[in-house]
Amino acid sequence: MSESMLRAGARVDSLTGIRSLAALAVCFTHAAYWTGRYTPDLPGQFFARFEIGVALFFVLSGYLLFRPWVAVVFDRRPMPSVRRYSWHRARRILPAYWITVIAVFAIYRWWITDDSVFSHGWSGFVRNMTLTQVYGLGHLHSGLTQMWSLAAEVVYYVALPPVAWLVVVVCRRRPRPIAALVALGVFALISPLWAVIVANTDGIDPTARLWAPAFATWFIGGMMLAVAARVVTRWHALLSVLVGVLAFQISWTSLAGEPTITPTGVGATIVKLLLYLVAAVALIAPLVLGERGNWWDRLLSWRPLVAIGEISYEFFCVHVMVLELMMRALGFHVFSGSTGLVFVATTVVSLAVAWVLHRLTRPIWSPGHRRRINAPGSAFVGHTG
Repeated sequence: MSESMLRAGARVDSLTGIRSLAALAVCFTHAAYWTGRYTPDLPGQFFARFEIGVALFFVLSGYLLFRPWVAVVFDRRPMPSVRRYSWHRARRILPAYWITVIAVFAIYRWWITDDSVFSHGWSGFVRNMTLTQVYGLGHLHSGLTQMWSLAAEVVYYVALPPVAWLVVVVCRRRPRPIAALVALGVFALISPLWAVIVANTDGIDPTARLWAPAFATWFIGGMMLAVAARVVTRWHALLSVLVGVLAFQISWTSLAGEPTITPTGVGATIVKLLLYLVAAVALIAPLVLGERGNWWDRLLSWRPLVAIGEISYEFFCVHVMVLELMMRALGFHVFSGSTGLVFVATTVVSLAVAWVLHRLTRPIWSPGHRRRINAPGSAFVGHTG
């Protein structure tokens, strides 16, 4: 598979399919939270840990977006255009996001007026439209609370070109994978160090636990996968998936802290960060390392999973608002009701809304038709949103 074909829009179905697992996992954990399943015991930990879908998204984005810079080091390609990269990211992310924000604010302005709503008013609207709602308490809006992760990922998009440039400078003269991995490993220390800083700094904003540095290691892990894909020719898919499942299961224990995205203890925060990293990398690695066509690759290439994966970004944008509406429609109060029923109802309705939003915004970020090419190392970068 030539690099020119990759730039033309080639896509690996399984990499799109795994996005559906990530999106459904996030929806499931939110359904569990809204129906009161985040209890301080093993079942509560189980429901809460499906937030690992966020780590899957971050690792996958790091892998896909860093590949053009890997080509600079190992294929002597010219440096990617930062302007073109930025424009493509903005076109892919912002239209669906802005439409969602406007719709949610409209719903809470003219229809739902009896609930406590954070960040109501023009200042909250501006905060959410500019993805700055995570900086300071009280700016997350009902129906949009999941967007803290998108705010973090946008920071990674901005940081990627300078970080990638540094890696290229270090490795370009002598393109050795180990040098690139060591350089990225240094950047991967950002998140553990951030956890220590946040825990030991008096007066730091509580929302700092949700800022981009707290989860940068996951993104860097995906970048390291992009380097490893150039040299790893064999990878045991079954063993890799089992390692990923085991890491996920360990995260259910108290080692990873209480059922929340950001545990209060430094040790638990770091353990959880690393367990999610291992799980996400282990689940994605069989799709990008060694020869493709293994059982995991074939499973995630199943057409329904690929179809959901194609609209997973739009699904992510709308599912919390849909969830809140489904709770009302089903007659459930917050922290009550059937998790399974809420999850299924939210998934079905969100898929329909996401499909419409996807079709509405696609002419902006993907004019024309894209080709699907299932070949080693190929993936459709446009689906990393």
